[in-house]
Amino acid sequence: MSELTDPNDIHSKEGRLALTKMVMKLFTLWQLPTADQAILLNRSPRTLRRYRSGGCYADDKDMLERVCYLLSIHKYLGMLYPYNRDLVYRWVSAQSPAFEGKMPIEVMKKGVDGIKMIDHYLGYQLYS
Repeated sequence: MSELTDPNDIHSKEGRLALTKMVMKLFTLWQLPTADQAILLNRSPRTLRRYRSGGCYADDKDMLERVCYLLSIHKYLGMLYPYNRDLVYRWVSAQSPAFEGKMPIEVMKKGVDGIKMIDHYLGYQLYS
C-alpha cells in the first residue's frame, strides 16, 4: 500500500512538484529568458528543462526560500495592481526609480538577498 502525503506539505514530493509547476509558470508569465530563470533558482538550464518536463526540485532549504519569495513577489504584484495584469507580468523587467533605474530582475539576479529585497520592497509598498 502506498503512503499518502499531503500536497500542502511543501517538503513532500507532491508539495514540491506543485511549487515547481507554479514557479515555472511564473517565469513564463514574466517572460524571463532561461538564463535569468537559472540564475534566480541557482540551477542549470538543464535542470530547468527537467522541471518543465515534470520534475521537481529537491527538498532543499535554499531552493524553497527562493521559490517562496518569487511566488510572494508575484502575489504582492497582483495585490498592488489588481486591474493591470500586464503590469503584474512585466514589472520585474521594467526599469524602476526605486532601484536606481535598474530593473527589479537585475536586483533579483544578485541572489537570494536580491530576491528578498524586492519581496520586502513590494510588501512595504502594499502595507505602508
